[in-house]
This record gives sequence, C-alpha cells and structure tokens, in this order.
Amino acid sequence: MGPVKNNPLLFFGLTIGLGLLGGLLYIIPKFSGHAGIRNDHIYHSQLTKGLNLGWRSAILGAAIIGIIGYGIRYMASDWFWPAVTVGIALLIIGLVLFVEHSWRNSPARAADPAGLSAYLGILGGTYLIGFYILLYWAPEHVTAWVTMVDPVKQGVFGGMASQWFLYGLLYTVIILVMGVRMIAKYRHNKYQIVRTLSVMFFQTAFAFLIPEILGALNKPQQDLKNIWPLDYDFFFGWQLDQFQSAGALGTFMLVWGIFLVIVGVPLMVHLVGKRWYCSWVCGCGGLAETMGDPWRQLSDKSVRAWKFERWIIHGVLVAAILMTALTLYSYFTGAESLFGFQTWKVQKWYGFLIGAGFAGVVGTGFYPLMGNRVWCRFGCPLAAYLGLVQRFQSRFRITTNGGQCISCGNCSTYCEMGIDVRAYAQKGQDIVRASCVGCGVCAAVCPRGVLRLENSSEDAGYRTVPERVIHVSEEEGVVMKF
Repeated sequence: MGPVKNNPLLFFGLTIGLGLLGGLLYIIPKFSGHAGIRNDHIYHSQLTKGLNLGWRSAILGAAIIGIIGYGIRYMASDWFWPAVTVGIALLIIGLVLFVEHSWRNSPARAADPAGLSAYLGILGGTYLIGFYILLYWAPEHVTAWVTMVDPVKQGVFGGMASQWFLYGLLYTVIILVMGVRMIAKYRHNKYQIVRTLSVMFFQTAFAFLIPEILGALNKPQQDLKNIWPLDYDFFFGWQLDQFQSAGALGTFMLVWGIFLVIVGVPLMVHLVGKRWYCSWVCGCGGLAETMGDPWRQLSDKSVRAWKFERWIIHGVLVAAILMTALTLYSYFTGAESLFGFQTWKVQKWYGFLIGAGFAGVVGTGFYPLMGNRVWCRFGCPLAAYLGLVQRFQSRFRITTNGGQCISCGNCSTYCEMGIDVRAYAQKGQDIVRASCVGCGVCAAVCPRGVLRLENSSEDAGYRTVPERVIHVSEEEGVVMKF
C-alpha cells in the first residue's frame, strides 16, 4: 500500500527516468570536446581516486567478515561450510605471504595518498553494496522498487515483476546510458566504439529481452550467451528438468550450453583471445566497462595482488568444477550426498558465497574502492577457464614496440586487470597474461602507438622483434629501431 502502489509510473519516472535523463544530459555534451584521452584531474576526484592500502584492506575485511557471518544464518546455523571457507582463505593468505614470500614486498603503488580519501567513492560503494544485499538476501525491502517497474513488465512482457526483473532492467539501462559515456570518451578509437556497442547489444538483446520473451512464452528464461561455470546452476537438477520439459527448444539450449563450454570457448579463445567474451559479450564485463570505467585505474598493480589473484580465481574454478560434478552425480544416481557432502548444501553455499557475495556484493560494490574488475580478476571461474586457454593456446597477444616507449605509464594506469603493461613494453615483450581481457584501452591511451592488439599470424614473431627493442652493440653503439 502507499503512493508508489497507487502511482507506479510516476515514481518510475521520478527515479529511473530522471536518473536516465540526468545521465544523458551530463554525457552528451562530452561529444563536443576534443577527442582523445585526458586524465582531467580524475586522480584527484573524491569519487574516483580510491583508497589507500590500509583502508581498502579494512573495508574489504569487514565485507568478508560480514558475508561469512551472515552465511552462518543463511545456512541455518550450519557452521561447516563457512568454516571451510575461512580455512581456505587463511590457507591462501599463508601461501601468498609466507610460502611465496610476498610479505617482504610492498605493493607497487597505492591507489591513493595516505589518509582516508575518496569519501564520495566510499558512499557510492556503500550504496551499491547495500543494494545487492537487499536484492539477494532481503528482497522484501525493495518491494516498492519492484512495484515501480511492474507496469513495464505487465505492459511489455506480461506477468508480475520480481526483484530479478527490476535488476535486469536497471542493469540494462545502466549499460546503455554509460555505454554512451564510454563512446564519448573513447570516440577517437574505432575498436572501443565497436566493442562498446557490442556489450550494449548483447546485454539488451541476449541478457534481457530474449529471456523475458521466452518467459512470456512459458519457456526457460535462458541467457544464451551465459556459459558454465559462470552460469553455475546450468547443470542443476531443476534446470536440466526444465530444459527437457521445454521440448526441442530446451534440448537446443542444453546442447548449445554444452557446446559453448567444450568447443566454443577453446576455439574462440584460440582465434581471438578471451576478449571475445570478457570484453565484447559478457554482462559482468559490460557493466565493468561502462559503469565501472571511471574506476579502472584503481586496480592494484602489485605482485602481491597478482599472486592472490592466481590462487583465488583458480580456487573458485576448482570449487565450481567439484560442485558441478557432485550435482551431476546426484542427478544421475539419485543419491543426495557423496562422501558425506550433501549436494543441496554445497549448491546453496556456492550460490550464496560466489554467486551473490563475491560476484554481486564485492564484485560490483567495490568498483569505487578497488577498481571495476574485482570479480573478473579475482573470482570469475569462466575468466579463469578462458585465461588458461589464452595463456597457453591463444593466438591473441598485445605486441609492443619497446623502442618507442617513453615510460609515461598511461598503459599500466588504465589497465583494469592490474597488469603492469609498461614493464612489458619497456622490455619489448608480448603481453600474454592469462588475466588480460583484451579491452584495448592500454593501446588507446598510449601516446606513441607502442601497443597493438593482434591475433598473431605466423610472421608476428620475427616481424615485430626487430621493431620493438633497442639494440646495443659495441660496433654501432645504441641503435634505436622505430
């Protein structure tokens, strides 16, 4: 009951509508300025300059403790899986700090000078964290927000709106509006324009419209671009039953999903790198690239962060594989547990911790605090799978012309995945890091054209070597190749 219930469209216009309009009124004038990348005091803004290491660690620690603490209640006072999670976290910390001797190394740089800073960023992050907590674990408190979008749901697709329709609508609107901002900022670079249009299209069509249309037709609301293990419930029993009950369309969805995992991912990554998904198709990547772009420079470039990244993201991939194996075992045998592990509890804890806590609360809520690719860099199991293929089998790499590098550091600063690109450029090395999503922003912000995104043909090795290094010889002295 109340004014929102009586006038849902009015409140929809006063909130989402005015937000959309305000965003566009702020963004569109940017097209009249000079094209090209300028820092424009972004590092001094109270919204975008981030936190120093101490405050980032404190806020991240509080968030993790809060999630684990609530997880005990979520699991009906079952302490086992929260305790296992804490044990694994302590093991990873020990491996990174002591086994790999990372405790001796200071981070390469702090995201901000000493002291509490970026208070607007803290407020923005707190708001995002609060939204995801309500969305996932207390949806009764967003009933008024759902009521606002109910006329849209009923008028376009039919049926009653839920918190997931609200989320999908907001997600899509944000990517579309902030995608316009992305195009305005990087309009001097054709690759960035096409890439941004791609994520806007896939989010609108494949992640929002097509699933809603399928739901209106009483078919499984499957996002056809979502791939296991990111789509961790793809092999859950209820999902497999839903596919089978949907006839030929459901069979196609099941076969298509399996084909993407086994054939599509390795083939596409081999040809063009993990960028085909992470930077062109994925909804998580689309939100990070559009809404999260102002915070991309906050990614930690330290070796310590990279060591944590490797252990955590591959640990999540292993957890997804084990959980799915247990799920399929239970589905085909009818057994509810294996070696004492109950399937439904494993599924519930994985969905809570990884699907909601990591991907949502931390992954998006920490945009203004730790950068826009926290989830993609540290938690996404599909990114780990893609990265393994890219590291060892992909033709894609970023080639460098070290002879022209002036060590300005723009490339490293703008790398959202925490890669010290400048270090590679100075050495004349190709960048083949598993974490690289091929967004191409490092090349877009380079003032000297040092970096190139290539699907290396057979001649890439010998063609680029003599052009990207500084040759030193006793006879000729220093010979710079350009």
